[in-house]
Amino acid sequence: MKMLPFFVIIPLGAAFLISLLGKKIRKSGDILANICTLSLLGLSLYSISLVHIHKVLVYKVGGWGWVPGIGSIGICMVLDGLTSLMLVTVNVVSLLVTIYSINYMQKFTDKVKFYTLFMLMLAGMNGIIITGDLFNLFVFLEIASIASYALVAFGTEAEELEASFKYAIMGSVASSFILLGIALVYSYTSTLNMADISLVLSQKGSGPLVNFIAVLFLVGFGLKAALVPFHAWLPDAHPSAPAPISAMLSGVLIKTLGIYAIMRIFFNVIGIATTSILSIVMLLGALSMLAGVILALSQWDFKRLLAYHSISQVGYIMLGIGLGTPLGILGGLFHLFNHSVFKSLLFLGSGALDYTLHTRDLRQMGGLRERMPVTANTNLVASMSIAGIPPFNGFWSKLLIILACVQSHIQSGKMIYMIYAICAITGSILTLASFMKVQKYAFFGKLNEKWQEIKEVPALMQLSMVILAAICVVSSLLLIPLFKPFLQNAVEALLLGTGYKDAVFSAAK
Repeated sequence: MKMLPFFVIIPLGAAFLISLLGKKIRKSGDILANICTLSLLGLSLYSISLVHIHKVLVYKVGGWGWVPGIGSIGICMVLDGLTSLMLVTVNVVSLLVTIYSINYMQKFTDKVKFYTLFMLMLAGMNGIIITGDLFNLFVFLEIASIASYALVAFGTEAEELEASFKYAIMGSVASSFILLGIALVYSYTSTLNMADISLVLSQKGSGPLVNFIAVLFLVGFGLKAALVPFHAWLPDAHPSAPAPISAMLSGVLIKTLGIYAIMRIFFNVIGIATTSILSIVMLLGALSMLAGVILALSQWDFKRLLAYHSISQVGYIMLGIGLGTPLGILGGLFHLFNHSVFKSLLFLGSGALDYTLHTRDLRQMGGLRERMPVTANTNLVASMSIAGIPPFNGFWSKLLIILACVQSHIQSGKMIYMIYAICAITGSILTLASFMKVQKYAFFGKLNEKWQEIKEVPALMQLSMVILAAICVVSSLLLIPLFKPFLQNAVEALLLGTGYKDAVFSAAK
């Protein structure tokens, strides 16, 4: 349990050292950033075995309250199955993005500032995942958010500054909803520890105030997750950022700041039995699925097209989670991991095209498979994954979500679940159509004459894309019995519901 603080200490320390040494020692930023993300990935993978053995581990940062029969409880860090899944997801993508950035970020003026902000964003995301305290979750959320606002504007072009400003305004509105919700929780329960809040709510019961708090959290974290109708900031912010940051924003940031927080608070703190919020989550998920992909179909800016698909794929995750069944949650969490991988790969691929061609317009491309085979083939793997084509990982997670909808229909007899299943299938077909357009206009056909002399991107950028493409294929194996505990432990953490408090108190003794 003593390793838990290092998920925050290591990136914060790296941010400090990079800002101190970056301009004095050449390449120190590249080296420190990659050592940091590699060590965090190692700790994340180690956490899987710890969860398998101990189920829940608690590290006490500070004890300011007293729970009868439990003892001192206050600010703490918690490791369970859901924490472990999120840590691995975030830190796998982070490592591959920092490797990619070694070459890609050379075209920008100040890599030192980039890596410093990147490490702060990473510290914030890891902090959100491991904290067991509601106010500290907000503090880490703000650290990650503010760093991401600056990173979106990193190129300082007019488009990037405008997108960053819009992102910052919408992010601040979201943070206001969240902070108001936390203040009301504290006024009602007199505690900020998540397990302690759950204990007090179970004793007091739910009421109009708890339902109002649930709505505040859904709107606040829904904005962070870019769920429809809270998505307006995302199509500008993601395309404007440098490609490594687009990969982080779409791959892991919206999931950590939005989806993870929704799952943790509604399942483990408030409890799904006390609110009908999950039916709203499913509806928002279905709307996001269809609206995102329909808006993507008409896009010619490659990165903007990918940004709209982020909204659509988040919808799949929320639909699975919103079902609240073991199969639905398994599908939702599996798709969360899969989307992090293939969407990061797609954004890195779009960055490779922009790095070489200096354009994101699909209509100006064509025949690039001939000159950029690694980028073309890895992009094809990612395109097939996001469209749900077997045997790639996206197929299996989408299949689980659709089967979970059908299962809920059979068990409840409610037609709405079949409608959700049809929405998921329709979204997948439209996604395939969208990425067939990408393949046709960017990589197939006749090579545009002005691209006759271009070359493939540098080796380290290729390496990141190849590894992510390999994960798109290999992660399908996460459903076989040998590897299934990685996902199953996370499912059990959510199905535990408000039993989370008992597990935390037991581990804290």
